[in-house]
Amino acid sequence: MLGDDLLRGELVYLDAMERGDIETIGPWWRSLNLVQYVRADVMMPQTLQDEYDWFDNQRKDSGSYGFVVKRIDTSEVIGGTGLFGVNWQVRSCTFGIALGDQSVWGKGYGTDATRLALRFAFLEMNMNRVELRVYDYNNRGIRAYEKAGFVQEGRLREAIYRDGRYWDELVMSVLRADWIKENGEAFGIGPKNRLPDPAADAKVNVVVKRKRRTPKKGRPGD
Repeated sequence: MLGDDLLRGELVYLDAMERGDIETIGPWWRSLNLVQYVRADVMMPQTLQDEYDWFDNQRKDSGSYGFVVKRIDTSEVIGGTGLFGVNWQVRSCTFGIALGDQSVWGKGYGTDATRLALRFAFLEMNMNRVELRVYDYNNRGIRAYEKAGFVQEGRLREAIYRDGRYWDELVMSVLRADWIKENGEAFGIGPKNRLPDPAADAKVNVVVKRKRRTPKKGRPGD
């Protein structure tokens, strides 16, 4: 059993987000250097009260699973991540991440946190699909998502307006089958010990019983 290792990576670990964490997280959202990568609407610095309101709303949302991202070496909170908009029927959700401590950008912390969120999605939540949206000017984020296993599957043309011009928004996703192919062996997931496959499990083997042909009585000598 994985226990705490489920949420522990090489550089960071994921922990429960508490209201007291907003004292650290809140001030990050005053920086448009961060907001420009996660807000599709008009950018505005966020107040501490805005973040408290957001936290309270997330606590009431049964389809959201949010974490703080902490460094393993210092236990310092450097960001937040989560899985949102869970659809239990099709077993899908949306991934989001924001590292507010800009001193850790580009050093692998985001990739490590993303891998942990996917591990949680597939091994604990039994998700089949995890998707995200990212703006095409966020090159650092795109590289981190690709390293974690996301692939681009769509492009919304000129969906974002920023700095006086239009930008595309990319749709990326990871399917459980692809994630297991790359990571399953490390967690003992194989043909004899696998997670349920929704596509395979949905198949119903129908056995068509053919009527036995009763031989007709033959004539003498036949």
